[in-house]
Amino acid sequence: MTKVADPMSDGPRTRLLQLSQERGASLASLSELLGRNTSYLQQFIRKGSPRKLEEGDRRTLAKFFGVGEGELGAPGDGIKENSYAKSPTLPESSEWVEVLRLDVGASAGSGAVPVGETAFDAFRFSRRWLAEQGLAGAQLSAITVEGDSMEPLLRDGDEILVDRRQQPFRDGVHVVRLSDTLMVKRVAQAGAGRFSLLSQNLSYPPVDVSAEEMEVIGRVVWKGGRI
Repeated sequence: MTKVADPMSDGPRTRLLQLSQERGASLASLSELLGRNTSYLQQFIRKGSPRKLEEGDRRTLAKFFGVGEGELGAPGDGIKENSYAKSPTLPESSEWVEVLRLDVGASAGSGAVPVGETAFDAFRFSRRWLAEQGLAGAQLSAITVEGDSMEPLLRDGDEILVDRRQQPFRDGVHVVRLSDTLMVKRVAQAGAGRFSLLSQNLSYPPVDVSAEEMEVIGRVVWKGGRI
């Protein structure tokens, strides 16, 4: 009787799934990072198609996760792949963490309908710096601020890091979803299962919502933008 191989038992597939879960990055967003169809990595892991990652895709994923390409199926010594130039990869002991930049805007105003969560690039952060900020193990993604309601704290065009870990709520600046809109606001508990969404720009009045109306996407932990 012929035994059919289970794609999920394959080392690189299992490792890729583990890394994506640890980082909190969906297989669809990682596929987009590679410039592939959103189901590309899902099919690779679940169905074993393609049989192995192409060298360029493997290199991109290894750099994003900060692991060696060998963990994702790179050939061992003495085995070479067709390549015009082989870029250096981050070692398994890499001191850097790459965070996806998502093609999503969170409105610092009345709210914006998000287009999607397509990754188009990544930031690289020092693993040590993240630990010093209390962000070791954080599930980070970067999105863009749209609008002026959070000025001067956050300005239109700033990029913010959002920690999407599930953790007890505490007052602070958060990205939240109301119905189909995505917003970045200072969120404060207002008692009895209600919250106030506060703007830094006093031209915008507070918005009072119930816990059922609002989904907290994550806490804003860092910002970057032009001076």
